[in-house]
Amino acid sequence: MNLHSSLFDPPFPQRIALATDAWKPQVNGVVRTLEETVSRLAWRGHEVMPITPDQFASLPMPFYREIRLALAPKRAIGRKLAAFSPEIVHIATEGPIGWATRNWCLKHGVPFTTAFHTRFPDYAAVRTGLSAERFWPLMQRFHAPSRAVLAATPSLRHELVGRGIGPIVPWSRGIDAALFNADVVPDARIRALRDEGRGPVLLYVGRLAPEKGLDDFLRCDHPGSKVVVGDGPALAALKAKYPQASFTGRLTGKALASAYAAADCFVFPSRSDTFGLVMVEALACGVPVAGFPVQGPIDIVGPVGRGGMNEQLNPIGAVDEDLNAAIARALACNRADCARYGAEFSWDAATDQFVAALAGALEGEPVAA
Repeated sequence: MNLHSSLFDPPFPQRIALATDAWKPQVNGVVRTLEETVSRLAWRGHEVMPITPDQFASLPMPFYREIRLALAPKRAIGRKLAAFSPEIVHIATEGPIGWATRNWCLKHGVPFTTAFHTRFPDYAAVRTGLSAERFWPLMQRFHAPSRAVLAATPSLRHELVGRGIGPIVPWSRGIDAALFNADVVPDARIRALRDEGRGPVLLYVGRLAPEKGLDDFLRCDHPGSKVVVGDGPALAALKAKYPQASFTGRLTGKALASAYAAADCFVFPSRSDTFGLVMVEALACGVPVAGFPVQGPIDIVGPVGRGGMNEQLNPIGAVDEDLNAAIARALACNRADCARYGAEFSWDAATDQFVAALAGALEGEPVAA
């Protein structure tokens, strides 16, 4: 029985194919979002068929070896989709699987939606030295036939509309509230850095790669102990360049939650992320967030630190072009205020948005942003 079917007018999508080039064993916000969505769709009674890189021969993506690019998936994907006969298809990424699925849908007249998870033009610009504007036409072409383009934040949706990508619909994110909350026991080793008189603990969690802005964080001169959680191609270089920082490697589950809880401030130096799920997880553990006034931090923390819609009575973080200033203001925030705000991000609410977008796409009238 579909417990949520009463929320939407028919047609209500039951057979959904979800195509993505990002999938386990990758650990990032896109994969977590898709895993949570597939799980909740199944619980609600939808039949979901994921199409993922592990189903095909693949090779590592240049400069991002954790991502496997499917090799020549066109025919195999066509067979899978034909056998499943989906009512609608959601395409999460603009990689080989995404393109092959998009082309099959167009050929067979099957409605599909897409999502804008990653600022691919910005990543490509960092890697190639070319202007990001060189890569936006490819994004525009990919998303043009989509019945609805799902995007997480107001600022991203506004930018996509300005670039002629759409129709745009909202699809936010959530957290595992049982794992990330104000009652998490702090990691004793990380907490000891502060107790030993080395100043407040300034934490980063995420992939260690050039586009993540780690140099801006690790070279800032705000007093404190800098702790970096994560792995990636820049790890060895960062360790050599910043020997005073502590690098834990990748953490997951309870160990990650404890690392958040041990911090005094979560620093998010990326200028290219569209959301930044780690910021919400940190907030839910009671940790204020500091970042630059760009997409992601501006939508979650807000321009004046009181939430993306300026809806919070008290600040839960700070954004500033001077990262030192943002950290200083964030450290003054109340942890209880941060935890209450972080707890508001729900995967069930995000899944409601996803289903509404697909139902609207089936009707041919996408949900307005």
